[in-house]
Amino acid sequence: DCPGKEGVGGRRRNLALLRNKLYMVQRRKTEPVVESTTTAGDHGTLRRSQSDRTEYSQKLQEKMAPQAGSSSPATLLQEDEGQVSRRMMAKRVKIIAELMQTEKDYISDLDLCIKEVIQPLRNKQVARFDVDGLFSNIELVHQVSAKLLSLLEEATTDVEPPMQIIGEVFLQIKGPLEDTYKIYCYRHDDAHTMLESYEKDEELKQHLRHCVQSLK
Repeated sequence: DCPGKEGVGGRRRNLALLRNKLYMVQRRKTEPVVESTTTAGDHGTLRRSQSDRTEYSQKLQEKMAPQAGSSSPATLLQEDEGQVSRRMMAKRVKIIAELMQTEKDYISDLDLCIKEVIQPLRNKQVARFDVDGLFSNIELVHQVSAKLLSLLEEATTDVEPPMQIIGEVFLQIKGPLEDTYKIYCYRHDDAHTMLESYEKDEELKQHLRHCVQSLK
């Protein structure tokens, strides 16, 4: 009932509105700033000009820089912006390295499958054994995977981490990846059914077991 209390309540409401406006401003600041520079005509070019890479690097550094309000005051006192940016860049480098190692391991597995399983089975020429039906377009999967790894290596070899444009690699190879795996996935259920029927045939089962032993 005191007039002073009404003034205090009004000031509190004004402070709450001010905090909400500041929050929305900070939200806008944290929106992605690394814009795509890929157009339909330049998918085949991964080696950007120095000016393009410098601009990309600057935007990436801005994106990784801590924004006001995104960390507690205690954290901001312990780490300056440079430390946080370097830590995030190191994390990005680690993720890219892990991606490339995964692709290398996958291609190695495909190599073994083709050399130790598919080719020997084809050479045996067992009449009732449909090698292509069982393994679908696995050779094409190997080819497109090798191409992806090659593009990743091109985008990262002798290129400073802030200037490594990885997303453009996937945009460039998006079409071949879709076309290849669309076929592989479509035939997967039929191949699984075929394998189950082969496992009931003792002679064919022996052929498959021998291939598995070669892999080991």
